[in-house]
Amino acid sequence: MPIALSEEHRDLAESAAGWAARYAPSAEPEEFWKALTTQGWHSLHLPESAGGQGAGLLELAVVTEQFGRHLVPGPFLPTVTASAVLAAAEPAEALTVFAAGATGAVVLDGLNATETADGWRIDGTSAPALGLAEAELAVVRAQDVWFVLRPEPGQLVAVEAVDLTRSAARLRLENFLVSRENLLEISAEKAELALAVPAAAEAAGLCGWALDCAVDHVRTRVQFGRPIGSFQAVQHRAAGILLQREIATAAAWDAARAERHSPAQQALAAAQARHAALPAAVDACVSCVRLLGAIGFTWEHDAHRYWRRAVALSGSLGRFTARTLGERAVPRGLTLASPDDCPELRRQVASVLDQADERLLADAGLAAPHYPKPYGLDAGPLEQAVIAEEFDRRGIPQPTTVIGEWVLPTLLTHGSPEQRERFVMPTLRGDIRWCQLFSEPGAGSDLASLSTRATKVDGGWRISGQKVWTSLAHEAHWGVCLARTDPDAPRHRGISYFLVDLAAEGVTVRPIRQATGRAEFNEVFLDDVFVPDRDLVGEPNSGWRLATTTLANERHNMGSTLAHGSSDRIRQLLRDDPALAGDPEALAALGRCVSRELTLATLGLRAALARLAGLDLGAEVSVQKVFSALAQQEGSRELIALLGPDAASAEDGHVLDHLGLPAVLFGGGTVEIQLNVIAQRVLGLPR
Repeated sequence: MPIALSEEHRDLAESAAGWAARYAPSAEPEEFWKALTTQGWHSLHLPESAGGQGAGLLELAVVTEQFGRHLVPGPFLPTVTASAVLAAAEPAEALTVFAAGATGAVVLDGLNATETADGWRIDGTSAPALGLAEAELAVVRAQDVWFVLRPEPGQLVAVEAVDLTRSAARLRLENFLVSRENLLEISAEKAELALAVPAAAEAAGLCGWALDCAVDHVRTRVQFGRPIGSFQAVQHRAAGILLQREIATAAAWDAARAERHSPAQQALAAAQARHAALPAAVDACVSCVRLLGAIGFTWEHDAHRYWRRAVALSGSLGRFTARTLGERAVPRGLTLASPDDCPELRRQVASVLDQADERLLADAGLAAPHYPKPYGLDAGPLEQAVIAEEFDRRGIPQPTTVIGEWVLPTLLTHGSPEQRERFVMPTLRGDIRWCQLFSEPGAGSDLASLSTRATKVDGGWRISGQKVWTSLAHEAHWGVCLARTDPDAPRHRGISYFLVDLAAEGVTVRPIRQATGRAEFNEVFLDDVFVPDRDLVGEPNSGWRLATTTLANERHNMGSTLAHGSSDRIRQLLRDDPALAGDPEALAALGRCVSRELTLATLGLRAALARLAGLDLGAEVSVQKVFSALAQQEGSRELIALLGPDAASAEDGHVLDHLGLPAVLFGGGTVEIQLNVIAQRVLGLPR
């Protein structure tokens, strides 16, 4: 999903992509820049008072992403980055020069500033700066001093540029005096955001190109008599590029929208954009080259041009470590709602929450507000965000029916009125608990291979078989069960969806002890269990369609939270161990964990906004599930590394948290199965 979510932004993206496709491949540099500035792409984000178009960083990000996809050459990115930094300072005369079409660059790192009676003396040689060789204006940072200069030829030290489509140079200054009237007053947070947004947006565009290029190639490249896109290893690598694109896009989008947020929020979003988006572009391009094979490693293919740009871009904002994110780890404001949204709904919710009664919450539609009335409030994403804020404001956790989160949507969609009456409200009130009787010893991820049989008898069905890895069956009252009702039908067509009373005769639940020592999973034996006709959901042999509804809700639910290896656990370690609190490696581990959680939360917010905009979500559910599982694995591994000798003790729960990790790696479909889903159903690769 691209950065653009609203219809207006999608139109802008389409226009930018069309323009770049027409002009980027063939125009001479001077002609190209003239055409670009005539179109106004360079001044989109600049204030109207300076001759710009008065848009903002988000609109600039939308265009920059598309220009990245089409490898727009020359000074566009260095120029808009320089003018964005300048626009974040107090109004400067140089902005009008940029709006008129001047080229620019940003110079960071390597210069020393010494204060004098009249201003500052600047000395040193900077790190390489993109676009500096042809820049008419340079926005320069020397330590914490910002200023603008017009580079002279004698001040430039040419370097061989890695990016074949852009120049690079160093700025060498000796006893260069900057008067106080030429200084830029700009906050560090605003400067960091202005630097990060264009770079992250271009990184997202590079990821998008890498994905399209790789998928197009593996669809048509034949080896061993079949398209290589049908090989699972190839499919998983292609799905991995999709994940990298979504990570980069989410980070760039969130940084761009932070333009109007507080300084602390801007600093966090900018750091996340640098940490998540820029490396993703390098990884995506490398993966693309690997899927292209030898041709991708030559100058015969454009892949090396994108790859080289990604590498140059990755370091263009200076050195950066995850420790910065760990030090800036404040809660990120990721919500659809503003304080003024839905005032009447806020009052209604507040009046119920202040009584804090579980049954009252269900009767008021607050146990599952997204459900249709009378079970919920038929709340859309915005209303759900408002309700969540009111819960959070009072420190009250939102209710959950656990496995019922996956079961009830299926009953609401496919169940009979009588089934909805019997089960939905009692479940929301906490009177009924559910489990899911899907997996079997021989049918885990491949549910269509299940062997549990249901035979038609007078008044109902007799079910026999064995289910396994059934979460919370030892506490559940009812289970949703898939059983084969037509053994002669194709695998997916002979399955039915039943509601099974776990207190019925013939049901045996045997807990399975896990690596943690706990027994949250179970085997469930069904020995000629009678299920009345009224507990068959939908028509006989239509169970597979119903199961996909259940599984989709399961994946979305599990993909929206980070249960294992969380930043909260790492923060607890830092609080408990003073030696760790100042350890750079510990802070870096915290930063990486914060980054993963920010990515997951931003993916969820973008998915909600996409629903509001009526967009086809496509990959988002599976992407969130895969990313969540991998994020928890990485965070949990880092948590164990920080424990040191304490990893031998199970007393604090950190090791048990790690040992419980397989539940999220397997539950709702393994990572490998989800990668198959992304590759085949989203990217359209052959089976």
